Amino acid sequence: MATETPTARLGLTARLPLRAIVLWILSVTIILSVFLGTKATLEAGTFSGADWRNFVIQGIAQGSLYALIAMGYTLVYGILFMINFAHGEVFMAGAFTSFFVAREFDQSGFLDANPILALAILLAVAIAVSVLTTILLERIAYRPLRGAPRLVPLITAIGASLFLQNTFRGLFGARVFGYPRPGLLDGTWSIFGVPVLRTQVVVIVGALVLVVALYLFISRTKTGRSMRAVGEDKEIASLMGIDVDRVIVKTFMIGGALAGAAGVLWALTFKQVNFFMGFFPGIKAFTAAVLGGIGNVVGAALGGLTLGLLESLVPTLILTGAGVPSPNQLRDAVAFTVLVLVLIFRPGGILGTAEEEKA
Repeated sequence: MATETPTARLGLTARLPLRAIVLWILSVTIILSVFLGTKATLEAGTFSGADWRNFVIQGIAQGSLYALIAMGYTLVYGILFMINFAHGEVFMAGAFTSFFVAREFDQSGFLDANPILALAILLAVAIAVSVLTTILLERIAYRPLRGAPRLVPLITAIGASLFLQNTFRGLFGARVFGYPRPGLLDGTWSIFGVPVLRTQVVVIVGALVLVVALYLFISRTKTGRSMRAVGEDKEIASLMGIDVDRVIVKTFMIGGALAGAAGVLWALTFKQVNFFMGFFPGIKAFTAAVLGGIGNVVGAALGGLTLGLLESLVPTLILTGAGVPSPNQLRDAVAFTVLVLVLIFRPGGILGTAEEEKA
């Protein structure tokens, strides 16, 4: 009598779509939870239409900041295929340094007397510091490891992040500093009859201008074409006469400039800075980059907006109906849950490929 061999049993087990079944169950659970929570919240009528409109505007403004930081992640990854986990501290360095200039402007009255010029100077200071920081990171921490396995630069980036955090803590202390804001940005503006906070308008418009400018720069300029060529194949780009090291430095500089601008906009929005302020925005911007498709500039912008809206809407829309107390305290949990779900269901992100990257 023929008996089933271990090899045959192994083949039968391997053919079972266990992963597909687990993902299907997880999908149904998520959809059902979202539906029931949303239904309960809307039926309760706790929030008005104006409240939901404000949640959406807040999510777009928050997502715009994530998008600016995420583009720095995605630019570096598109060139070097590494995650620069010190990018959040590049964001922090620009915002923190501009604080001292903003404080002097506020004490002298220059901030309110010449708000447009003062804000332009603050942006210039933050961008300059962030660009200088990212150049030093590339030259000292990353360039010597250019040919090393991917894990080595990743660990180095984490170490650089901790180094920058503790350097600013040692120089300026661990307390939170109040970031002065010109009176011009207080209150609201009416946009098509909808009152919107002035800071939110500045953040959204500023982010939109920078995203469009970066897209045009990459797609239309010689440097942008060089960046895309280096991202495709460094050796071939070098043989074609492209200075690979210079292109990489320029890529870090652009990412640093975007982070510096985002730092000032963030500080003007939340009116405070501290040495640890880059950690959570940096992690969330990385989540946004993965969500949109890391390595894709448009995907990073889309991922940032999506994450901002999810953070603003999901806790209130779903968790309130489920009876969760203080649902907005779980905004960070929403961001990291999104990261896990993207990595499970679509590792390539919204605009990336559905296939996992092969080593």
